[in-house]
Amino acid sequence: MSENQVAVKKQSEITDQVFNKVQQLQDAGSLVLPKTYVAGNALKSAQLILAETKDKAGKLATEVCTKESVANCLLDMVKMGLEPSKKQCYFVIYGDKLQLMTSYFGKLAIAKRVADLEEVKAFVIYDGDEFEMEFNLDDLTMQLKTYKPNPLNVNLDKITGAFAIPIFKDGTRGDLVYMSYQQIKNSWNQGYAKGNSGAHKNFTDEMCKKTIITRVCKMLINSSDDGDLVDTYGAAEEEVPVQQEQKEMTASKEFVDVPFVAEETPVEVLVTKEVAPKECPI
Repeated sequence: MSENQVAVKKQSEITDQVFNKVQQLQDAGSLVLPKTYVAGNALKSAQLILAETKDKAGKLATEVCTKESVANCLLDMVKMGLEPSKKQCYFVIYGDKLQLMTSYFGKLAIAKRVADLEEVKAFVIYDGDEFEMEFNLDDLTMQLKTYKPNPLNVNLDKITGAFAIPIFKDGTRGDLVYMSYQQIKNSWNQGYAKGNSGAHKNFTDEMCKKTIITRVCKMLINSSDDGDLVDTYGAAEEEVPVQQEQKEMTASKEFVDVPFVAEETPVEVLVTKEVAPKECPI
C-alpha cells in the first residue's frame, strides 16, 4: 500500500467517526446545519485535501497531527457550515495540531447566514477623489456623506483608503466601514505574505476591497449570536494557501480530547444550540 493510500485510509477512518458524531448531535437537536449544507460531502472533500496536506518537512498531516486535533478541526468545519472545496476554509499544520482557518469566502458565507447579509459594496479611494463620511448623532452610526470618484485618479500607487457598506436582505444598509491605506497594509502584514504577494502588488485595489469586506463580515459575525463560530486563528485579510510554509506554534485554542479506536455557499442560518462536552467521544 502506497503512502498516499495509507494516508487516505487513516483520514477516512477519522472522517467516518466525525460524520457519525455529527449525526448524533443532529439527532439530539444539539446541532442544526443549513438546509443546503451536506456535511458528508464537505467531510469527503476535506478527506481528500488532508490526504495531500503536508508540513514544511514534507510529512503528511495524518502522520504528524494528533487524531484528536484532526477530528476537532473537521467538527469545527461542519459546525461553521464551511465547504473546503469552495476555498471557504483551509487546513494548516501547527506542530502536531491541525488548525482550521476560515478564508475570505468562508467569512462572507457565514455573514450571509448569521446576519442576513445580501452583499457588501466596497470601494477604493484614490488621491484626488472627493470622499466624506459623517457620524449620525441620532442613531450613532457612521454614514457616507460625499463620494465622487474620478476615473483619472485611478492609480495603484495613489490609493488612500477604502470603504464598504453592508446591504442586508431586507434592503437596509449598515454602517459605513472605512480603513486608511495604512490600516489596510497593517492588516496585510499579519498574513504570511506581508502584503508582498503577486496579487497584492498587481491587483492592489481588489485586495483592498477584500480586506475591507472581510472587516465588515467580522463585525457582523462577532455582533451576532453566532460570533463564536469564527475560529481563533482565522486567516487574516488574505488567502492562506494549503501548502504554505508551516509555522511552529502552540495553539492556545483548546482541543477536545477525543479517544479513537482506529489508526480536507449555503445561505441558511447555522445555529448550534449547545457545545458537546469535552469528554464526549466521537
